[in-house]
Amino acid sequence: MEPSRYLECLAADYGDLRDAVASVEPTATVPSCPGWTVADLVVHVAQVYLHKAAIMRTGEEPRPWPPPGLARPAQSGQPVLPLLGRAYGELRAQFRAHEPGESVPTWFGPDQTVAFWIRRMAQETVIHRIDAELAARLPVTPVPADLAADGADEVLKRMLAYSSQEWPEDFAELEGGHLAGQDDPRVLIGGPPGAVLRWLWGRAGDDAVRLEGDPAWADYLRRLLAVVTR
Repeated sequence: MEPSRYLECLAADYGDLRDAVASVEPTATVPSCPGWTVADLVVHVAQVYLHKAAIMRTGEEPRPWPPPGLARPAQSGQPVLPLLGRAYGELRAQFRAHEPGESVPTWFGPDQTVAFWIRRMAQETVIHRIDAELAARLPVTPVPADLAADGADEVLKRMLAYSSQEWPEDFAELEGGHLAGQDDPRVLIGGPPGAVLRWLWGRAGDDAVRLEGDPAWADYLRRLLAVVTR
């Protein structure tokens, strides 16, 4: 996907996220993020946006993060939608100020460019837009097929495969599981791109996709993915 397409999807999903949040109480629970309220979800997204905006603005990883006053505003009773709007505005301003090919720090060694964050923020936003719609008990807006297929590629190749090689200690408990030593196991997970993306991120159950093979390996994959997704 081209950066312009990611930005188009980002704008659409941000609008749907904002509208879903506005339709529900901040204290409502988010079923796809156990332990979170809608306010927690909004603050998380705002923190992510502001963090990436700071990276692009300064060329450095902001430390410490989050700064004082941004850590837990959801618990203070303050309205969170204005924070989300400010954060999104700062993120888009930085995307306008920089070319996709410009160099900036990222956690993914092979791609240290603004384009990495454009893609990552588009994918971050579509997932949390789904969370907000689920919390508001709204029909989940379908994920465009191109964005969904791209998201599956990102979460499997970058977030899981790359992270498991770079930070194996995060997966140590799972790697010792009973499935790890079996010979050449196989499971096929198929379905429409949007359904597969939601399954990979834990936003849909097994009934949303087609599983062929040993279901224990599908469960193992989900447990691995849970390490790198939230």
